[in-house]
Amino acid sequence: MVSFEIPCLCSPASMSISNDLARLLSMSRLTHVVDIGANPIEGMPPYKALMDDQLCRITGFDPQPSAIMELNQKKGVNETYLPYAVGDGQEHTLNLCAYSGWTSTFVPSMAALEVFNFFKNNARVVGQMRVLTQRLDDIAEVNDIDFLKIDIQGGELAVFVHGKEKLKNAVVIQTELQFVNLYEEQPSFGQVDQELRAQGFIPHAFAALKKWPISPLQFEGNPTTPLNQLLEADLVYVRDFVHPDGISSEQLKQLCLIMHSCYKSFDLAARCIRLLEQREDMPSGALQEYIEILRTRMTHNSTEPKQPTSQAGRNDRCPCGSGKKYKHCCGTYR
Repeated sequence: MVSFEIPCLCSPASMSISNDLARLLSMSRLTHVVDIGANPIEGMPPYKALMDDQLCRITGFDPQPSAIMELNQKKGVNETYLPYAVGDGQEHTLNLCAYSGWTSTFVPSMAALEVFNFFKNNARVVGQMRVLTQRLDDIAEVNDIDFLKIDIQGGELAVFVHGKEKLKNAVVIQTELQFVNLYEEQPSFGQVDQELRAQGFIPHAFAALKKWPISPLQFEGNPTTPLNQLLEADLVYVRDFVHPDGISSEQLKQLCLIMHSCYKSFDLAARCIRLLEQREDMPSGALQEYIEILRTRMTHNSTEPKQPTSQAGRNDRCPCGSGKKYKHCCGTYR
């Protein structure tokens, strides 16, 4: 057991360590991020730290023309965005909703909207279009995936089932999951969880967890103030590091970098380095060097004056204190 104290673990500036870690890991290539449902309305993506440090390349997909236009207008040198609907390879109807974040190949559930009636206006279907979905395994523009971020309003299970070959190399999946089905015939949380576990992933963290009030009661004059009811979450799955024999050393390096840079999971990053040391794929002392990098950089960051924070991004915690994402709270209609 290695015991140490790291000051200011929550400091955003700690992400500047990512390049130091990439050098320590002797990364041979950029991390490949695939973003399915890359609509920029979702705010800052979870892999932004890797983007900022130019440590990843991104292949993103979204079938909504306005979304793909905005993505391509703003994209950087290592970003590619394509107008594909990813799914089971069959033709489906895409239900275009008043708020594009509700758009889905599934129809919003009227029963759920009666219980969570704050969403009724956003979930109105205002148009439909037929789309031929592409199986992830069949998409030529995607080779090995390291990090999959997916948010397609109920369609995630079809992507996982029809993407098993491409996902064999992946080490991290961040997926939106509903605890209460918000769409008709939507696969359940349990079905998605079982599929990902069968493919060798285990839950690691909630990147975001949303509760919602049950109609008709309203608290504190705010229709979005919750009590206990779980609604949905962005759940992070990782390769089963408890049983690492099936994880290659290259995968361990990618897992280490992503966990450190995107989720501040320094303990899992350190575990990956320990395993790489044991395999002699990193030199003895690499773990201690990582600890020293953390300690030195974070001590330095903790002594720097804090800068004022800007307005919350749509995927950030809402500054009102509700515990929900800004996009689902005070930023719902912005």
